[in-house]
Amino acid sequence: MSRADRFLQALAGQPVDTTPLWIMRQAGRYLPEYRATRARAHDFLTLCKTPELACEVTLQPVERLGVDAAILFSDILIPVEKMGVPLTFAEGEGPRLQPVRDAAGIAALRVPDVEGELGYVLDAIRLVRRALDGKVPLIGFAGAPFTLLSYVVEGQTGKQFAETKRLLFAAPELAHRLLQKIADTTVAYLGAQVRAGAQALQLFDSWVGQLAPEDFSAFAAPYVKQVIDRLTPLGAPIIYFANDGAMLLGEAAKLGAHALGVDWRVPLDRARAQVGDQVTLQGNLDPCVLFAPPEVIERRAADVLRRAGDRPHVFNLGHGILPPTPPEHAEALVEIVHRLGQRRS
Repeated sequence: MSRADRFLQALAGQPVDTTPLWIMRQAGRYLPEYRATRARAHDFLTLCKTPELACEVTLQPVERLGVDAAILFSDILIPVEKMGVPLTFAEGEGPRLQPVRDAAGIAALRVPDVEGELGYVLDAIRLVRRALDGKVPLIGFAGAPFTLLSYVVEGQTGKQFAETKRLLFAAPELAHRLLQKIADTTVAYLGAQVRAGAQALQLFDSWVGQLAPEDFSAFAAPYVKQVIDRLTPLGAPIIYFANDGAMLLGEAAKLGAHALGVDWRVPLDRARAQVGDQVTLQGNLDPCVLFAPPEVIERRAADVLRRAGDRPHVFNLGHGILPPTPPEHAEALVEIVHRLGQRRS
Protein backbone atom coordinates (compact mmCIF):
# COMPACT_ATOMS: atom_id res chain seq x y z
CA MET A 1 0.00 0.00 0.00
CA SER A 2 1.32 3.45 -0.86
CA ARG A 3 1.66 6.31 1.58
CA ALA A 4 -1.04 8.07 -0.47
CA ASP A 5 -3.66 5.47 0.47
CA ARG A 6 -3.21 4.80 4.19
CA PHE A 7 -5.08 7.73 5.67
CA LEU A 8 -8.21 7.51 3.50
CA GLN A 9 -8.26 3.72 3.81
CA ALA A 10 -8.19 3.98 7.59
CA LEU A 11 -11.01 6.53 7.58
CA ALA A 12 -13.02 4.07 5.49
CA GLY A 13 -12.34 1.30 8.02
CA GLN A 14 -10.28 -0.65 5.48
CA PRO A 15 -7.04 -2.59 6.14
CA VAL A 16 -3.80 -0.61 5.98
CA ASP A 17 -0.13 -1.61 5.79
CA THR A 18 0.75 0.53 8.81
CA THR A 19 -1.08 2.98 11.05
CA PRO A 20 -1.39 6.35 9.30
CA LEU A 21 -0.44 9.49 11.17
CA TRP A 22 -0.85 13.22 10.88
CA ILE A 23 -0.47 15.87 13.59
CA MET A 24 -2.87 18.65 14.48
CA ARG A 25 -1.11 22.00 13.91
CA GLN A 26 1.63 20.10 12.06
CA ALA A 27 2.32 23.27 10.05
CA GLY A 28 3.26 25.66 12.82
CA ARG A 29 5.71 27.49 15.01
CA TYR A 30 7.70 24.47 16.17
CA LEU A 31 9.15 24.22 12.63
CA PRO A 32 11.94 26.69 11.77
CA GLU A 33 10.87 26.68 8.12
CA TYR A 34 7.39 27.79 9.17
CA ARG A 35 8.86 30.65 11.20
CA ALA A 36 10.86 31.75 8.15
CA THR A 37 7.75 31.79 5.96
CA ARG A 38 5.76 33.54 8.68
CA ALA A 39 8.37 36.31 8.81
CA ARG A 40 7.85 36.97 5.12
CA ALA A 41 4.09 37.33 5.65
CA HIS A 42 4.45 40.03 8.36
CA ASP A 43 1.23 38.94 10.12
CA PHE A 44 -0.78 35.78 10.65
CA LEU A 45 -3.85 36.73 8.62
CA THR A 46 -1.69 37.64 5.63
CA LEU A 47 -0.14 34.18 5.85
CA CYS A 48 -3.61 32.58 5.86
CA LYS A 49 -4.88 34.75 3.00
CA THR A 50 -1.91 34.45 0.62
CA PRO A 51 -2.40 31.18 -1.31
CA GLU A 52 1.25 30.72 -2.20
CA LEU A 53 2.38 31.14 1.42
CA ALA A 54 -0.44 28.99 2.81
CA CYS A 55 0.53 26.29 0.31
CA GLU A 56 4.19 26.55 1.31
CA VAL A 57 3.54 25.99 5.01
CA THR A 58 0.96 23.26 4.35
CA LEU A 59 3.64 21.27 2.54
CA GLN A 60 6.44 21.74 5.09
CA PRO A 61 5.49 18.95 7.55
CA VAL A 62 4.70 16.56 4.71
CA GLU A 63 8.22 17.00 3.40
CA ARG A 64 10.02 17.11 6.75
CA LEU A 65 8.08 14.65 8.91
CA GLY A 66 6.70 12.13 6.43
CA VAL A 67 3.13 12.35 7.74
CA ASP A 68 0.37 10.54 5.84
CA ALA A 69 -1.88 13.56 5.23
CA ALA A 70 -1.53 17.29 4.72
CA ILE A 71 -3.97 19.69 6.36
CA LEU A 72 -4.62 23.05 4.80
CA PHE A 73 -2.94 25.91 6.65
CA SER A 74 -5.63 28.39 7.70
CA ASP A 75 -7.63 29.31 10.80
CA ILE A 76 -11.12 28.32 11.93
CA LEU A 77 -12.12 32.00 12.22
CA ILE A 78 -11.47 32.87 8.58
CA PRO A 79 -15.13 32.33 7.48
CA VAL A 80 -16.46 34.09 10.59
CA GLU A 81 -14.78 37.30 9.46
CA LYS A 82 -16.71 37.11 6.19
CA MET A 83 -19.96 36.64 8.10
CA GLY A 84 -19.47 40.21 9.26
CA VAL A 85 -17.44 39.87 12.47
CA PRO A 86 -14.27 42.03 12.45
CA LEU A 87 -11.22 39.88 13.27
CA THR A 88 -7.65 40.67 14.28
CA PHE A 89 -4.77 38.61 15.64
CA ALA A 90 -2.50 40.32 18.17
CA GLU A 91 0.95 38.77 18.49
CA GLY A 92 1.01 36.56 21.57
CA GLU A 93 -2.64 37.27 22.43
CA GLY A 94 -4.62 35.22 19.93
CA PRO A 95 -7.75 36.28 18.04
CA ARG A 96 -9.87 39.29 18.87
CA LEU A 97 -13.38 39.69 17.45
CA GLN A 98 -16.10 42.27 17.87
CA PRO A 99 -18.56 40.35 20.08
CA VAL A 100 -22.07 39.59 18.81
CA ARG A 101 -24.51 39.03 21.67
CA ASP A 102 -27.95 40.37 20.77
CA ALA A 103 -30.73 39.94 18.22
CA ALA A 104 -29.66 42.88 16.08
CA GLY A 105 -26.06 41.69 15.91
CA ILE A 106 -27.09 38.16 14.97
CA ALA A 107 -29.54 39.44 12.34
CA ALA A 108 -26.75 41.48 10.75
CA LEU A 109 -24.57 38.41 10.20
CA ARG A 110 -24.78 36.69 6.83
CA VAL A 111 -23.72 33.52 5.10
CA PRO A 112 -20.82 34.59 2.87
CA ASP A 113 -20.36 33.84 -0.81
CA VAL A 114 -17.47 31.42 -0.35
CA GLU A 115 -16.32 31.39 -3.97
CA GLY A 116 -16.37 35.18 -4.18
CA GLU A 117 -15.17 36.15 -0.70
CA LEU A 118 -12.97 33.26 0.39
CA GLY A 119 -11.38 32.44 -2.93
CA TYR A 120 -7.89 32.64 -1.44
CA VAL A 121 -8.64 29.55 0.65
CA LEU A 122 -9.80 27.63 -2.40
CA ASP A 123 -6.81 28.81 -4.42
CA ALA A 124 -4.50 27.53 -1.68
CA ILE A 125 -6.22 24.13 -1.82
CA ARG A 126 -5.69 23.95 -5.58
CA LEU A 127 -2.03 24.89 -5.22
CA VAL A 128 -1.47 22.29 -2.51
CA ARG A 129 -3.14 19.53 -4.50
CA ARG A 130 -0.96 20.29 -7.51
CA ALA A 131 2.18 20.39 -5.38
CA LEU A 132 1.36 17.16 -3.55
CA ASP A 133 0.78 15.39 -6.87
CA GLY A 134 -0.93 12.48 -5.12
CA LYS A 135 1.81 11.95 -2.51
CA VAL A 136 -0.66 12.20 0.41
CA PRO A 137 -4.28 13.34 0.75
CA LEU A 138 -5.25 16.89 1.73
CA ILE A 139 -7.54 17.59 4.68
CA GLY A 140 -9.77 20.66 4.66
CA PHE A 141 -11.29 21.92 7.88
CA ALA A 142 -13.60 24.28 9.71
CA GLY A 143 -14.67 25.06 13.23
CA ALA A 144 -17.82 23.31 14.43
CA PRO A 145 -20.85 25.56 15.01
CA PHE A 146 -20.74 25.69 18.81
CA THR A 147 -17.04 26.48 18.92
CA LEU A 148 -17.45 29.27 16.37
CA LEU A 149 -20.43 30.63 18.33
CA SER A 150 -18.26 30.80 21.43
CA TYR A 151 -15.68 32.93 19.62
CA VAL A 152 -18.34 35.20 18.14
CA VAL A 153 -20.06 35.73 21.50
CA GLU A 154 -16.96 35.95 23.71
CA GLY A 155 -14.93 38.00 21.25
CA GLN A 156 -11.82 35.97 22.07
CA THR A 157 -10.69 32.57 23.28
CA GLY A 158 -12.98 31.77 26.17
CA LYS A 159 -12.13 31.05 29.80
CA GLN A 160 -15.33 30.69 31.79
CA PHE A 161 -17.54 31.11 28.70
CA ALA A 162 -19.93 33.20 30.76
CA GLU A 163 -21.24 35.26 27.82
CA THR A 164 -21.66 32.15 25.68
CA LYS A 165 -23.64 30.37 28.36
CA ARG A 166 -25.63 33.49 29.13
CA LEU A 167 -26.83 33.42 25.51
CA LEU A 168 -27.56 29.69 25.60
CA PHE A 169 -29.53 29.77 28.83
CA ALA A 170 -31.10 33.24 28.86
CA ALA A 171 -31.87 33.55 25.13
CA PRO A 172 -31.80 30.05 23.61
CA GLU A 173 -33.81 31.10 20.57
CA LEU A 174 -31.11 33.64 19.68
CA ALA A 175 -28.42 31.01 20.23
CA HIS A 176 -30.16 28.67 17.82
CA ARG A 177 -30.51 31.46 15.27
CA LEU A 178 -26.79 32.15 15.46
CA LEU A 179 -25.91 28.45 15.36
CA GLN A 180 -27.96 27.99 12.21
CA LYS A 181 -26.20 30.84 10.42
CA ILE A 182 -22.86 29.39 11.42
CA ALA A 183 -23.91 25.89 10.31
CA ASP A 184 -25.02 27.24 6.92
CA THR A 185 -21.70 29.05 6.55
CA THR A 186 -19.76 25.93 7.57
CA VAL A 187 -21.56 23.78 5.01
CA ALA A 188 -20.92 26.30 2.24
CA TYR A 189 -17.28 26.72 3.27
CA LEU A 190 -16.45 23.01 3.54
CA GLY A 191 -18.41 22.14 0.42
CA ALA A 192 -16.34 24.64 -1.53
CA GLN A 193 -13.16 23.15 -0.06
CA VAL A 194 -14.13 19.69 -1.32
CA ARG A 195 -14.96 21.03 -4.77
CA ALA A 196 -11.56 22.76 -4.82
CA GLY A 197 -9.78 19.50 -4.01
CA ALA A 198 -9.89 18.69 -0.28
CA GLN A 199 -10.09 14.91 0.08
CA ALA A 200 -11.17 14.72 3.73
CA LEU A 201 -12.60 17.19 6.23
CA GLN A 202 -12.16 17.81 9.95
CA LEU A 203 -14.63 19.67 12.14
CA PHE A 204 -12.82 21.18 15.14
CA ASP A 205 -15.09 21.53 18.19
CA SER A 206 -12.37 23.02 20.36
CA TRP A 207 -14.59 24.33 23.16
CA VAL A 208 -17.46 21.83 23.20
CA GLY A 209 -16.06 20.23 26.34
CA GLN A 210 -17.39 23.26 28.21
CA LEU A 211 -20.92 21.91 27.73
CA ALA A 212 -22.79 19.52 29.98
CA PRO A 213 -24.11 16.48 28.08
CA GLU A 214 -27.64 17.91 28.09
CA ASP A 215 -26.41 21.15 26.54
CA PHE A 216 -24.24 19.29 24.02
CA SER A 217 -27.43 17.52 22.91
CA ALA A 218 -29.29 20.81 22.59
CA PHE A 219 -26.74 23.28 21.23
CA ALA A 220 -23.90 21.35 19.59
CA ALA A 221 -24.86 17.89 18.39
CA PRO A 222 -27.83 18.87 16.15
CA TYR A 223 -25.73 21.37 14.21
CA VAL A 224 -22.76 19.02 13.85
CA LYS A 225 -25.13 16.36 12.52
CA GLN A 226 -26.69 18.84 10.14
CA VAL A 227 -23.28 19.85 8.78
CA ILE A 228 -22.21 16.22 8.37
CA ASP A 229 -25.49 15.16 6.76
CA ARG A 230 -25.36 18.01 4.24
CA LEU A 231 -21.72 17.36 3.33
CA THR A 232 -21.73 13.56 3.20
CA PRO A 233 -23.09 13.40 -0.38
CA LEU A 234 -19.91 15.12 -1.59
CA GLY A 235 -17.98 11.95 -0.77
CA ALA A 236 -15.17 13.32 1.42
CA PRO A 237 -14.84 11.50 4.76
CA ILE A 238 -15.45 13.69 7.81
CA ILE A 239 -13.61 13.66 11.15
CA TYR A 240 -15.31 15.25 14.16
CA PHE A 241 -12.97 16.31 16.96
CA ALA A 242 -14.77 17.12 20.23
CA ASN A 243 -11.94 18.42 22.40
CA ASP A 244 -12.24 17.66 26.13
CA GLY A 245 -15.29 15.60 25.18
CA ALA A 246 -14.69 12.23 26.82
CA MET A 247 -18.20 12.23 28.27
CA LEU A 248 -19.69 13.16 24.90
CA LEU A 249 -18.16 10.45 22.71
CA GLY A 250 -21.12 8.10 22.83
CA GLU A 251 -23.48 10.72 21.45
CA ALA A 252 -20.82 12.09 19.09
CA ALA A 253 -20.60 8.64 17.49
CA LYS A 254 -24.23 8.96 16.42
CA LEU A 255 -23.69 12.14 14.39
CA GLY A 256 -22.54 10.46 11.18
CA ALA A 257 -18.82 11.27 11.08
CA HIS A 258 -16.51 8.68 9.56
CA ALA A 259 -13.98 9.26 12.37
CA LEU A 260 -13.90 10.76 15.84
CA GLY A 261 -10.89 12.65 17.12
CA VAL A 262 -10.11 11.73 20.73
CA ASP A 263 -8.09 13.90 23.10
CA TRP A 264 -5.58 12.46 25.57
CA ARG A 265 -7.94 12.58 28.54
CA VAL A 266 -9.52 9.21 27.74
CA PRO A 267 -7.63 6.05 26.69
CA LEU A 268 -8.55 4.83 23.22
CA ASP A 269 -9.82 1.46 24.44
CA ARG A 270 -12.28 3.23 26.74
CA ALA A 271 -13.27 5.56 23.91
CA ARG A 272 -13.84 2.52 21.68
CA ALA A 273 -16.09 0.97 24.33
CA GLN A 274 -18.26 4.09 24.21
CA VAL A 275 -18.54 4.47 20.44
CA GLY A 276 -18.65 0.90 19.10
CA ASP A 277 -16.87 -0.45 16.03
CA GLN A 278 -18.52 1.49 13.20
CA VAL A 279 -16.29 4.57 13.37
CA THR A 280 -12.55 5.16 13.02
CA LEU A 281 -10.83 6.68 16.05
CA GLN A 282 -8.15 9.36 15.67
CA GLY A 283 -5.65 10.20 18.37
CA ASN A 284 -4.55 10.48 21.05
CA LEU A 285 -1.03 11.05 22.41
CA ASP A 286 -0.67 13.96 24.85
CA PRO A 287 1.21 16.67 22.87
CA CYS A 288 3.52 17.24 25.84
CA VAL A 289 4.88 13.68 25.52
CA LEU A 290 6.87 15.06 22.57
CA PHE A 291 8.99 17.01 25.07
CA ALA A 292 10.27 13.64 26.37
CA PRO A 293 13.24 11.69 25.01
CA PRO A 294 12.55 9.33 22.08
CA GLU A 295 12.45 6.19 24.22
CA VAL A 296 9.59 7.68 26.27
CA ILE A 297 7.81 8.80 23.11
CA GLU A 298 8.09 5.23 21.80
CA ARG A 299 6.71 3.70 24.99
CA ARG A 300 3.75 6.08 25.09
CA ALA A 301 3.03 5.75 21.36
CA ALA A 302 3.13 1.96 21.69
CA ASP A 303 0.51 2.20 24.44
CA VAL A 304 -1.79 4.26 22.20
CA LEU A 305 -1.38 1.67 19.43
CA ARG A 306 -2.05 -1.17 21.85
CA ARG A 307 -5.22 0.45 23.10
CA ALA A 308 -6.37 1.11 19.52
CA GLY A 309 -6.10 -2.62 18.90
CA ASP A 310 -7.15 -3.96 15.53
CA ARG A 311 -9.98 -1.48 15.01
CA PRO A 312 -9.66 1.37 12.45
CA HIS A 313 -7.27 4.02 13.77
CA VAL A 314 -5.48 7.16 12.61
CA PHE A 315 -2.66 8.16 14.96
CA ASN A 316 -2.59 11.80 16.03
CA LEU A 317 -1.92 13.89 19.07
CA GLY A 318 -4.75 14.56 21.48
CA HIS A 319 -4.59 18.25 20.49
CA GLY A 320 -2.29 20.51 18.52
CA ILE A 321 1.49 20.18 18.65
CA LEU A 322 3.01 22.86 20.89
CA PRO A 323 5.51 25.52 19.73
CA PRO A 324 8.38 24.40 22.05
CA THR A 325 8.32 20.86 20.59
CA PRO A 326 11.68 19.78 19.12
CA PRO A 327 11.03 19.02 15.42
CA GLU A 328 13.22 15.94 15.63
CA HIS A 329 10.85 14.52 18.25
CA ALA A 330 7.95 14.91 15.84
CA GLU A 331 10.07 13.17 13.20
CA ALA A 332 10.77 10.38 15.68
CA LEU A 333 7.06 9.96 16.42
CA VAL A 334 6.26 9.43 12.74
CA GLU A 335 9.00 6.80 12.41
CA ILE A 336 7.88 5.06 15.61
CA VAL A 337 4.21 4.87 14.62
CA HIS A 338 4.96 3.64 11.11
CA ARG A 339 7.31 0.99 12.51
CA LEU A 340 5.16 -0.23 15.40
CA GLY A 341 1.90 0.07 13.50
CA GLN A 342 2.85 -2.21 10.62
CA ARG A 343 0.27 -4.65 9.27
CA ARG A 344 -2.45 -3.28 11.52
CA SER A 345 -6.01 -3.31 10.20
